[in-house]
Amino acid sequence: MKKLLFLSAALPLFAAAQNNTLKVDADKRAEAITQKVIDWRRDFHQHPELGNQETRTAGIIAKHLQALGLEVKTGVAKTGVVAVLKGGKPGPVVALRADMDGLPVTERVNLPFASKVRTTYNGQEVGTMHACGHDSHVAILMGVAEVLTGMKKDIAGTVKFIFQPAEEGAPVGEEGGAELMVKEGVLENPKVEVIFGLHINSQTPVGQLTYKPGGTMAAVNDMKITVTGRQAHGAYPWSSIDPIVVSAQIVNNLQTIVSRNLNVTENPGVVTIGSIQGGVRSNIIPEKVEMLGTVRNFTKEDEAMFIDRIKTIATKTAEAAGAKAEVLIPYSAHYPVTFNDIALTEKMLPTLQYTAGADNVKLKPPVTGAEDFSFYQEKVPGLFFFLGAMPKGQDPLKAPSHHTPDFFIDESSFNLGVKALCNLTLDYMGMKKK
Repeated sequence: MKKLLFLSAALPLFAAAQNNTLKVDADKRAEAITQKVIDWRRDFHQHPELGNQETRTAGIIAKHLQALGLEVKTGVAKTGVVAVLKGGKPGPVVALRADMDGLPVTERVNLPFASKVRTTYNGQEVGTMHACGHDSHVAILMGVAEVLTGMKKDIAGTVKFIFQPAEEGAPVGEEGGAELMVKEGVLENPKVEVIFGLHINSQTPVGQLTYKPGGTMAAVNDMKITVTGRQAHGAYPWSSIDPIVVSAQIVNNLQTIVSRNLNVTENPGVVTIGSIQGGVRSNIIPEKVEMLGTVRNFTKEDEAMFIDRIKTIATKTAEAAGAKAEVLIPYSAHYPVTFNDIALTEKMLPTLQYTAGADNVKLKPPVTGAEDFSFYQEKVPGLFFFLGAMPKGQDPLKAPSHHTPDFFIDESSFNLGVKALCNLTLDYMGMKKK
């Protein structure tokens, strides 16, 4: 009996030791393909594609995954690619996700592989750039697929690699992104048990990983406010109902939602107007102004309150001036809160600490940016974390932020990203074996 008890107690230790051996192997394999990952990223960076248009990117991904011998499906949610790796041993299905789309931003960074691509967005000719690091996400996950495929016989479960289009939002009038991938069954056949994802960050030092249990990124609604007044000559404003003045008052009044309606001791929130279009000439007061904006929240209650207040403020401010305001919210996009499953985050934290070193894994405050990774997390437990890529010695407050022409990341960070996703997969599968 004592011998049986001893053997039983030793089994978890044996499993842990075996899993560490697998992680050491994965780390060595990741090191060996470092330059390959960097080369992939540079190619994608030089040839960015907007949401639902990532045909070149998807073709390169699919070719690589097919060469690895994986089961590959293309055309998922328009341009998405999904591949399945069946390990040599039974176990859970773990999904890993990367987003593929670029942004309508003209690059200013002086790089030999800088984007020169121009395309049409919302009827305007614009530059196109990977200004949020999705090119690096794709390259990292391609590397993870190569590492884990090379360890296939030791994989205790199934890995589903999800390369997703349109994270930044589908074109107006189209479906896309994670929401459409979920709708098309990406988490089924085989049924996914858990999902992991990462996002590179240009203002977090290279070598660091950051995370937050629970609500880590905000829910987002975009909005369109149309203010209609009465057109007149700019010399005779008393003959008009000036929608530009009304729009300015609406923009200012919307800021009181955060400063006076939101309990800022509990959760943050944001109301931003990012675009105002009205008028064509200096001496003509136009009839109409259109505004586009974004709203960020961390609870359903705050989200509902913000939407109600935005509609009330816009319509009543316009009414007080004799104008009319129409509010569409959400206008074209809504993402839920990116919510890291608390139990899963706690369980996987030692893996992140093993991979980066305990001192390099930091708890971070909520992020008011949004991520459609949240649609996967509504269906299965998920963990979404951040990969530092700010060059050493830079000031985080001065480093170029995401979605800007000067966005820049240190490519030496990619190796840590590959290792982190590999180790999370191996450790989760190892835990399920116990």
